[in-house]
This record gives sequence, C-alpha cells and structure tokens, in this order.
Amino acid sequence: MLNPQRITVLGATGSIGLSTLDVIARHPERYRAFALTGFARLDELRALCLRFAPRYAVVPEAAAACQLEGELRAAGLDTRVLSGSEGLCEVAAHPEADAVMAAIVGAAGLRPTLAAVEAGKKVLLANKEALVMSGALFMQAVRRSGAQLLPIDSEHNAIFQCLPAAYGNGLATVGVRRILLTASGGPFRETPAAELIEVTPAQACAHPNWSMGRKISVDSASMMNKGLELIEACWLFDAHPAQVEVVVHPQSVIHSLVDYVDGSVLAQLGNPDMRTPIAHALAWPERIDSGVVPLDLFSIARLDFQAPDPARFPCLRLAREAAEVGGSAPAMLNAANEVAVAAFLDGRVRFPEIASIIEDVLQGEPVVAIDDLETVLHVDIQARAQAQAWLLRRER
Repeated sequence: MLNPQRITVLGATGSIGLSTLDVIARHPERYRAFALTGFARLDELRALCLRFAPRYAVVPEAAAACQLEGELRAAGLDTRVLSGSEGLCEVAAHPEADAVMAAIVGAAGLRPTLAAVEAGKKVLLANKEALVMSGALFMQAVRRSGAQLLPIDSEHNAIFQCLPAAYGNGLATVGVRRILLTASGGPFRETPAAELIEVTPAQACAHPNWSMGRKISVDSASMMNKGLELIEACWLFDAHPAQVEVVVHPQSVIHSLVDYVDGSVLAQLGNPDMRTPIAHALAWPERIDSGVVPLDLFSIARLDFQAPDPARFPCLRLAREAAEVGGSAPAMLNAANEVAVAAFLDGRVRFPEIASIIEDVLQGEPVVAIDDLETVLHVDIQARAQAQAWLLRRER
C-alpha cells in the first residue's frame, strides 16, 4: 500500500484507543495515526503523541493545548494541538482523515462521531451512546452522507460478520429470525440479588474476562452495557427489540450469534480481545493480523449459556423497555445511567440504586420525538438534572 490510511482516534488514551494504536503500530505500511484525542490522561496522551507523531492532538482546555503543543514542539514534533468539542469535531471531519475510531465513552462522543458521519468518513463505531441517544438522526446522516459505519463492540462486530451483505434491506429479507447478543454476566453473574447492595466499585470494576474502563466495567456488572448494546443493535441492523435476545455466556468466546429461519445459527468466536474487531473493521473487507492469540478450543473445553436473571439485572429490563418506547426514552436512559454510575463510583449510592435512579428518570420525564440534535442534547440535560435531583433527595 503506497499511502497509509490516516486514522483519527477519538479517545486515544482509553482501552479501545490503545488497542487501536496497537493494531496501527503492527501495520505501519497500512495505517498511521493522524489525530489523537484525550480527556483526563494528558500525560499518557503526550507519550502517545511522542510515539506516533500525529498531525493533530485534542485536549479539553485551551491552556492544556498550549502547554502540550509547546512540549511537543520542544521534542521536535509539529503536532497541532486543539481543544474542546470544536477541536474534536474538526479532527473527526478533517478532509485528510481516511477513517475515524469513535471511542469516546458516553454522551461526550456524540458530536464528534456525528461530525465524522456527516463528513462521509469510514467510522469505526465504539461509542454506542451515539446510536442510543440519537439513533434515527445518526442513521439518517449515515445514509445521507454515504459514510461507512463499521461496528467495533465485539458483539455487534460479530453480528456484522455473521450477516450477509444484503442485510441492510431488512433482516427478514435475508432469512434472519433473531439476533443473539452474548453477555459474560460480569462479576456478579452468580451473586444473589440481595447481596448486591454491599458490592464496592472495585468489585464492580473487576471484570472476569475483559480489560475495560471503570464506567463500562460498571455497566457490564449491571448489564446496562448489554441493554445499550441491544438498542445499538436495533439501529445498526434495522431490527425490532423483539428480534434481539440476550444470552449469558460466561466464557466470552462466542461474541454473538445470528439465528436464521432455516435452523442455521452462525456464530463468531475468538479470544476476548478488542484488537480482533478493531483489526477487522480497520481492514474490512480484508483480514490482517491483530496480535490476538489464536483461540484454543481444547483449553476452553466447554461453552455455557443461560438466560439473564431479571431480578439481578433490572437495568437490562429498563433498556429493553426504552428501546420499545423509542423517541427520547433511550437518550434519557443513557443520561440517567451515566449520572448513576458516576455516583456509584464516587461512593454516593449503592449498586442496586443505579437501576432505581434510571427508573425514576424514565418514569418522571415525558418521552418526546427526536427530530434534531438540539432536542437530543436538551433531553440529555433534563434527564441528568432529574437524576441529580434523585441524588439530592437521597442525601438529605
């Protein structure tokens, strides 16, 4: 390949961003880091810039941007450092960027991810919240701009690999009966529901199979992560919530399955390592080495499956209900969850109260149609305020 693809990595210092850069480093003849962004881990972002020498970097504040740019200049780099949401959107939509890894966690990733889509980029989507919050608007922008949308969540990437190319015309037209989203069950898969009130943030973040950030680790422990993925799958694959079933699979070897009307069930298997879906999406439709250790079925020996326990995981029920209601309900769900998880990590609420906060917001806020980005952002603000009000009532 004469000209390496230029990759913008939104959220370069997170687990997905670092895995993306690992794959890029394995194929310097194919890819190079064009822009790297970071939020809180600015020392790590500086180290990444020194290693990958990107054209751009983005940090939250203008003062930090000036400082980082000066440090990089002193090291002999001409990296331009931007700041804020405007900087994120600029590098996401930059005409010289060939592909964008959208890996900023939470609602903060919505604007730059949508900017990449509207610019018609190849978008590697790891920010599920962009679709959860604004699914209809997001997919309309994909169709309007001609952007190429490739899922990075291991489950959605697995589904993508198991579907025929024509699935975009509707799952029924290609003989799909249902999508089976696998879930590890997290660290509390067998914990009695009555004991969850005592679990700590450290326990919730100790995922048995995956290495992830704190927020997504808590989402996995509550299975809200799977609820958000259910909503994301509906938008990505034009599926109704009733066509998406969650299956607990503790080994995290089967990443998801597609059930066809003729009785066939296709599955994608692999070791639990995010470099597999990242490499798949970067090179699609080709295949490249990801650095992942080959799967050894003999050492695994068994694959187990069970239905999720609704008493232990009420967040999954709430997500499915929000998907069925539609409109602004998924955006409210996501906003309330972000506030609740942050409060849990700060020690302000107990683990089961995450679901209590979300349910309070869903019951207390009216559902409206999502017609534009301003409505999405307004709904997000209102739901966060309602969740914060719940916290204040609890602390009185």
